[in-house]
Amino acid sequence: MSELASVFFEPPDCPDRIDPAQFEALAALIHAEAGINLQSSKQTMLEGRLRRRARSTGHASLRDYCAFILDPAVGPHELEHLINAVTTNKTDFFREPRHFDFLVDSVLPAYLEEGRRTIRCWSAACSIGAEPYTLAMLLDEFSERRGGPDYRIVATDLDTDVLAAAIRGVYPREMVEPVPLHLRRRYVLEPRDPERGEVRIAAELRRKIGFGRLNLIDRLYPLGEPFDVIFCRNVLIYFDKPTQEAVVTRLCDQLQPGGYLFLGHSESISGFRHCLEPVGGTVFQRK
Repeated sequence: MSELASVFFEPPDCPDRIDPAQFEALAALIHAEAGINLQSSKQTMLEGRLRRRARSTGHASLRDYCAFILDPAVGPHELEHLINAVTTNKTDFFREPRHFDFLVDSVLPAYLEEGRRTIRCWSAACSIGAEPYTLAMLLDEFSERRGGPDYRIVATDLDTDVLAAAIRGVYPREMVEPVPLHLRRRYVLEPRDPERGEVRIAAELRRKIGFGRLNLIDRLYPLGEPFDVIFCRNVLIYFDKPTQEAVVTRLCDQLQPGGYLFLGHSESISGFRHCLEPVGGTVFQRK
């Protein structure tokens, strides 16, 4: 009976699993390249995300692919695919709506009263584009309704796959359901074929957004003039504390004095040295 139990229940040395040493090496590489803190509890998730890439590159097993990606001779193109595989891209239009209420009710009227002619905004982890397009809808409507200011949005992400989707601006119809109806009617284009389940963001908004790849753990952000508004939400939670503080410092450097930083509702900068003061929830203003 014990021999049968051994035959049926002893776990095999499966070639489609990453061994512990490979996982630790991959986690270290991912942390160095993207700042993402990958715990051992995420090994199964990582394996699932890498299997498709392993097959598409002709590797017989995950272990073979991991040996390949850990080879120092592997170029940056394959590392980019690795980072794309491990980034989390949860996003929605009008996600965390209180932030957008604060923007429209408090931030934009203050800038209008100052006589600001143009507002520069940065969506610092834009994913497939829901956040910057939400910003564009609100800024465009406010500018038209109140007679200014004009606006420009920069939207960046580390994942090149989601950036391509954001630039295209095409979404399943159900994804835009959180968009208020009056904004949907104006800024969301229905397909000519009603059977298609996709819609597209209007070109007038797409022209207002400049998309590009940026790694938040880089020392320099080549983004030009400082911003009046930065949305960097639900990103810091994937970094360890030292990386979080370093990123917050660099975000502060990208803010105009008096500019606003919006973080995710579950994120905290308590204990960090920074130039920000809270003005409501996880909204901060540069001193």
